[in-house]
Amino acid sequence: MTETPQSPEAERSPLETDIVEVARAQVLEQGRGLDAAQALACLTLPDERLPELLALAHEVRMKWCGPEVEVEGIISLKTGGCPEDCHFCSQSGQFSSPVRAAWLDIPSLVQAAVETAQTGATEFCIVAAVRGPDRRLMDQVREGVKAIREAVDINVACSLGMLTQAQVDELAEMGVHRYNHNLETARSHFSHVVTTHTWQERWDTCLMVRDAGMELCCGGIVGMGETLEQRAEFAAQLGELAPDEVPLNFLNPRPGTPFSDYPLVAGTEALKTIATFRLALPRTILRYAGGRELTLGDLGTRDGMLGGINAIIVGNYLTTLGRSPEDDLGLLADLKMPIKALSQTL
Repeated sequence: MTETPQSPEAERSPLETDIVEVARAQVLEQGRGLDAAQALACLTLPDERLPELLALAHEVRMKWCGPEVEVEGIISLKTGGCPEDCHFCSQSGQFSSPVRAAWLDIPSLVQAAVETAQTGATEFCIVAAVRGPDRRLMDQVREGVKAIREAVDINVACSLGMLTQAQVDELAEMGVHRYNHNLETARSHFSHVVTTHTWQERWDTCLMVRDAGMELCCGGIVGMGETLEQRAEFAAQLGELAPDEVPLNFLNPRPGTPFSDYPLVAGTEALKTIATFRLALPRTILRYAGGRELTLGDLGTRDGMLGGINAIIVGNYLTTLGRSPEDDLGLLADLKMPIKALSQTL
């Protein structure tokens, strides 16, 4: 007697079959993000189901965020010499990486903001490699924000480390539109990445920023030795925090840091992560950030834009090279994805 061949659907385990169906009903139809267990089920789907997962993530992005893509440029006001020991970061003063401390002057900051706006970007982020801002840095930021706003029509964001309540209030008073403070990784993995401060300290800064009325940008880095369970935990923790934006970085191992020999995240794994984070954060701006150029390349970058990503950083990052703005803007044009207009962000 000849057995009837089973369909691919029949060969799948119940978990593999159900998680995409559950996500379709829960996330796409109801707008409720995945929890940690559900996120793990997506991250562990077999590779052959990746196109299905990406397609669902794209549907979720289109339904709950729309077709626009937010474009941002970033620049370092204060580079290197940071006292913290974030193991991925070449700006730490504790490691033998080649980055050295330097300050950017205000005219150069304004020029960078103008050039960023010329790409069509609506957001310009001022970053400083510090544990938290001192009075000198706060004064420099105030001067820089004022000069940028007088020179060009662009939203100004900041990333200055951990804040006090008084500093949060001061930045909001300056007119800072959005504040970036990444959690970096899951709470359970954080002590393997940073030892000079805690995950809770970062979380507390994020809550103060959100409560002050600034938009909160909070994400992290994938590929720092975390397990898939911890990656799923991180997605759910971001879902609980509900930031306005999540920058998704993939580790670009930097010379002289403790993570210098870590392998790059595989392309298929990175794409599963992108789709899963979109399903955990259906209404959030999910931004391509550092490391995508190495991890995904040109084709993978396109796949991610069709798998839940709806924002990008154009140009170079703080200490690493990115894709050219022309390449990224050309990709958006090819995909017929409009760039979000400034008036829509205010």
